[in-house]
Amino acid sequence: MAAGVGLIALLAWQFPETIETEQDWLHLVYLVGLLALVSSGAVGMRRNRLGENAKQAAVWLAIALVCVAGYGYRFEARAVGQRVLGELLPGYAANSGEAAVTLRAGPNGHYRVDAVVDGARLTFLVDTGASDVVLSLADARKLGFNPDTMAYTQVYSTANGLVRGAPVVLGSITIGGIRVTDVDASVNQAPMAGSLLGMSFLGRLSAYEVRNGSLTLRQ
Repeated sequence: MAAGVGLIALLAWQFPETIETEQDWLHLVYLVGLLALVSSGAVGMRRNRLGENAKQAAVWLAIALVCVAGYGYRFEARAVGQRVLGELLPGYAANSGEAAVTLRAGPNGHYRVDAVVDGARLTFLVDTGASDVVLSLADARKLGFNPDTMAYTQVYSTANGLVRGAPVVLGSITIGGIRVTDVDASVNQAPMAGSLLGMSFLGRLSAYEVRNGSLTLRQ
């Protein structure tokens, strides 16, 4: 232990630039304390227990290596965890890079995504055929709109015929690491099962692509 403390002191004296802040000194004290703990364990070893001591040392070494490996591969492990969540939780937007998210298709092949809209959490069906973001009456109420007093002046042509919507502007839509502000949208006059994430949002992205059952959105 004395030799170890002396070695640490010698290194600190020879390389003073490595210990400049109070945090550095605290780290040095921690290392000395750790050395004392290991040394006390070594002192307590008995000759007739060397085999057992070697096994215990090997176990702790293995634990340390696993911890170091886990830290070294933390980003890969995070990506795997997000992929698993994407499989288990439809609508979960897994970050797949800088300002990019990936969605897994649901059982029916559709892509649903959880988003934060002006502080409220909503679930959208991704619809490239919708020119605007379309809010259901229920979601519009979550955002503080009153559908009963809105002017439904916007006319849309859909597979079910002409529908009317009340134009609004959403402050921001956030999906994972992607955030788009001042998004044109409309509140659908007729009841609908859920809101649609249309081209007024998707068109503001640099890219979106479908590959192998996954939809990737890029800021």
